[in-house]
Amino acid sequence: MNNSALYQRIDINFHQRLLFALTGLLIAIAANARDIEFLWSKGKMPHSQPHQVAVMDDEKALADYNPDEHRVAYIEWMPRPDKQVRTDACMILISGGSYQSCCDVNLLNEWTERLTREGIQCVKLVYRTPRPECLPIYQTAWEDAQRAVRMVRSEAKKRGFNPEKIGTISMSAGSHLALLLAANSLSRAYEPVDALDSIPCHINWAIVFAPAYLTTDAENGTPASRQGYGTDVSLTDVLKFDAKTCPMSLHHGGTDIYSPNGSTLVYRELRRRNIPAELHLYPDQGHGALGVERGIEFMRQMQFYSQLQPEEELVARFADAHSHTADAELWPQGKMPDAQDHQIKPELKWYFPKEKKTDAIQIIYSGGAYSSNSSMSFEVVPARQFLNSLGMTVVTLTYRTPRPKGLAKHTTAWQDLQRAIKVVRTQAPKYGLNGSKIGIMGSSAGGHLTLMGVTSSMHQAYWPVDEIDLTPCNVQWGIGIYPAYVLSDGADGENTGGGNADDASIVPDFSFDLATAPMLLIHGDADMGVQSELHTLCLRRHCFQLKASPGTGSYTWLDRIARFLRHRKVLPQE
Repeated sequence: MNNSALYQRIDINFHQRLLFALTGLLIAIAANARDIEFLWSKGKMPHSQPHQVAVMDDEKALADYNPDEHRVAYIEWMPRPDKQVRTDACMILISGGSYQSCCDVNLLNEWTERLTREGIQCVKLVYRTPRPECLPIYQTAWEDAQRAVRMVRSEAKKRGFNPEKIGTISMSAGSHLALLLAANSLSRAYEPVDALDSIPCHINWAIVFAPAYLTTDAENGTPASRQGYGTDVSLTDVLKFDAKTCPMSLHHGGTDIYSPNGSTLVYRELRRRNIPAELHLYPDQGHGALGVERGIEFMRQMQFYSQLQPEEELVARFADAHSHTADAELWPQGKMPDAQDHQIKPELKWYFPKEKKTDAIQIIYSGGAYSSNSSMSFEVVPARQFLNSLGMTVVTLTYRTPRPKGLAKHTTAWQDLQRAIKVVRTQAPKYGLNGSKIGIMGSSAGGHLTLMGVTSSMHQAYWPVDEIDLTPCNVQWGIGIYPAYVLSDGADGENTGGGNADDASIVPDFSFDLATAPMLLIHGDADMGVQSELHTLCLRRHCFQLKASPGTGSYTWLDRIARFLRHRKVLPQE
């Protein structure tokens, strides 16, 4: 070989080596662009099964996908939030997929974007699927999840968050997995494999969307065959609710095939243990991640990642948005049933919006323990102003109080409500409104009264006094705000058991007749078997809407009403 050929050969080898080196560097850069950490070292992954992979569905769909390169579960750190908004909180994102795959690619991306904007560090968990053989359907995923929490906690200092501010946000089977983390952290999913396993694996809160497999008619990995109901259907005993069980915000659609009763049962168990929790049920909604903003409000209220802003009086939030008013006589002279001298005179007042956008009517009244009530209270005025601003006509009712003598506490108020509905229905056409689109709304004792009006309209509260009483008194929806006297252990106002005892039941005041209408319940705790909407607010007491911190559910509670009315097609869509 001459010198020229030799130099040429050396030059080719050099360029090949350079090309290989650059290719390897590019591969390394690409890998490092995604901050991925595998959960298990070689030979240490418990219950390794050859059919399982750890991969999101979008990667599985790539042309060069090779399952042998995706056998080990991992976490992926998302980009850090901007310094201007960065907090000391971290959230683990968990996909659903029936324990058959990790399918919620878009959902995890949406959560990452939203939570990062709040200043929260996000980390994605990719656990092993499909379901393991000869083991519980969740076993290998649970092992991966506990290991993931330990790894995340171990890196808290390095990554700039508090090791005791680690939450989860999850969907479906991923929510079942999150509940295992939330309620079973003192139960080992696997035997320790190294020093990392000495780190605690509890989480500090959980936002749980549409959890699957929670009731005994679904715990083997199917939809709820009996819709989560029945005397022999209960909450799965897989959940232990140990001493480290954390606060939760549970979200579920009313028609989900993975029954919302599962979330309701978890919520009730948390209440029994005095663990702060929220439950959000959405009528006529199926399987899905509903109410992300409610979950963020829950975190704010709990101060998991930010301090509460100073509370504001909500009565001042909305300016008057009515154009004019009109009074209406409730009872003909001398015809008011069970009239008693110590009670105030009942009154009706119409408030018409400046710009009418719906022909529906909302009747609103206050609470007051059936001892007093006022149409100018904080329980009435903000809601009236808010609905007027949305173009809806509002009628306020002042009913007879204090409690009647010799009768049940609510009797005369119920008579006034039934009469008010009939009067409003009769007068609606005069104002260009629809007498078949009437809703009622009350707080506390007024919430109890709302339940009376919604569930018992086929049961007359008084003997008819004129032709108006030939008009039906059923309504098309009801809105109950922290209704009082609903459960048997609080029927007289004592509320001795907090509604948590096994023998606590709904009081017999409510007939639940065939005319029972859908409801929106806020800060309520009743399961009526009707497609109703329910929102509870953690850490908030009775009269939560008097003052509230901006950015919390108590501050935005009126938005729940607007959403509910739009869903019922009472208000036009935005």
